[in-house]
Amino acid sequence: MTAIVQRLAVLSLHTSPLVQPGMGDSGGMNVYVRELVASLAQAGIDCTVYTRAWAPDLPEVVDIEPGFRVVHVPAGDPGLGKEDLDSVIEEFTDGVLAHLADHPVDAVHANYWMSGVAGHRIKHTLGLPLVVTFHTLGRVKSAGGDPEPTHRIEAEASVIGCADAILANTEAEADELVRFYGADPARIEVVPPGVDHAFFSPGERHGARAALGLADDHPVLLFVGRIQPLKGLDVSVRALACLERDDAVLLAVGGTSGPAGEAHLAEVIDEARDLGVLDRVRFVEAQPHHLLSTFYRAADVVHVPSRSESFGLVALEAAACGTPVIATAVGGLQTLVQHGRSGFLVDGRDPGEWAAVTDRVLRDPVLAERLSLGGAGIARGFTWSTTAGRLRRVYGDLAVRVLVECAAA
Repeated sequence: MTAIVQRLAVLSLHTSPLVQPGMGDSGGMNVYVRELVASLAQAGIDCTVYTRAWAPDLPEVVDIEPGFRVVHVPAGDPGLGKEDLDSVIEEFTDGVLAHLADHPVDAVHANYWMSGVAGHRIKHTLGLPLVVTFHTLGRVKSAGGDPEPTHRIEAEASVIGCADAILANTEAEADELVRFYGADPARIEVVPPGVDHAFFSPGERHGARAALGLADDHPVLLFVGRIQPLKGLDVSVRALACLERDDAVLLAVGGTSGPAGEAHLAEVIDEARDLGVLDRVRFVEAQPHHLLSTFYRAADVVHVPSRSESFGLVALEAAACGTPVIATAVGGLQTLVQHGRSGFLVDGRDPGEWAAVTDRVLRDPVLAERLSLGGAGIARGFTWSTTAGRLRRVYGDLAVRVLVECAAA
């Protein structure tokens, strides 16, 4: 028997769905929370998103649309960096519990490990089912060359051991949860995110380039994402220098992220200068999400050279716009990018290999067209309404189950 969950608390401690993706610590998770909650609200679930008050004088409650509101919970100095936010998890949890006392819900859906810790306590305090989407996993990032602190990994393991349902974006992420954390496969639900096809769909390249002030007579490579070592903009810059075409340009859309972001940007600029391609790299500040479609349509190829990626919304959005994607063969990118059908997967970060695959697409219009059609076809299978429908069933199933017992409780 499946029950109906009518009221849902969505936890997003470290980043708000109201903040523009591509800057600071805002990225695919912001899009995920905003689009998913909007779709759930349209499907009849009343959703409240709890996020930390990230600036002074924010209103306590922001009503986005019927059934979708954001509550700003005071927790520490609004200017705290992401690396220090674990120190305010308890204060954030206290604030959420205080609000829930007057606004009860049927279930909790936590996003990212810090929200998972808050959700863990809320589950036991209120006896509510807990659903968790991790978005990234500490042990997976560490294995990819981006070490994460031990306390994060221990917290993830604790939450995984008690969550009533763990959402994985792809089968690859589900395998990582089992392999790296010993998660119970019976509690893992593979529910891919969606893409808004009203904004992200194939369009005319000439018009897109004209809108961005780009000429039609040279290849355009595109990188979209936060500028930090994990995302690999340096790989795209080195590949640019190795291309057969010396008139290709690289658009890098996004802002710096985290304490290493500014240093990484400086390193990328220095390297581009040393390689003689700085004049062909155009840095573009983070854009409103819906405007990214113009950049995707303007590009010949989109690079996603991440060291790890649980899903990779950039790859999905680019495919939906009919732009071939070249991505690292890691995580969810191995599902989204079908090698030879919608783009190409590259093992490792050797710029020569990235350049060789990019050159292959640039010099073969027939191949490029085939990849464009293949990507758009694959992307049509991903919609937020489908994601919301599957989650409604997950929430409903949990509402009639006995909650998972927790040894740490």
